Amino acid sequence: MGESLEKLMEQVVLFIPKALTSLFIFLLFWSASAVLTRIIRRICQKSNFRKDILILAEKTGGIALLIFGAITALGTAGINVSALVAGLGLTGFALGFAFRDILSNLLAGILIVIFAPFQQQDRISVAGIEGTVIRIDLRYTTLQAEGKKILIPNSNLFTNAITVMEI
Repeated sequence: MGESLEKLMEQVVLFIPKALTSLFIFLLFWSASAVLTRIIRRICQKSNFRKDILILAEKTGGIALLIFGAITALGTAGINVSALVAGLGLTGFALGFAFRDILSNLLAGILIVIFAPFQQQDRISVAGIEGTVIRIDLRYTTLQAEGKKILIPNSNLFTNAITVMEI
């Protein structure tokens, strides 16, 4: 029993530098993510770029850096990340299939933000619903009509004809 406890202590002592290095690497990526987010926010405040595209870039860049940092830190700690990445791929496929409606709204939202068939404050009509665009999100576009807010899934906007009214 004492011999196995000694072996365990040796393994713990050998693992501590790897764990500290992994933690340091993750903190570097976390800091880089925070800096990237601040840089994009400043660009958003000081430029004429469309704000919704910059917000999308901010979220995507920050999350990507955190995921990459976590995988790098785990690899540094000695964990086999190739199996983890393969597992994430299979999990992503399963989740994509299970959440296909949400993902279709998300992808349609990204395309709406990029191609901008309409802007905020435009009056639009789609699938018999008419109103003024007050918000374009990644999942929904919010219209204001006759004292009520209408949330239209972006996949509906992407697959149906949109009429943009002249003001």
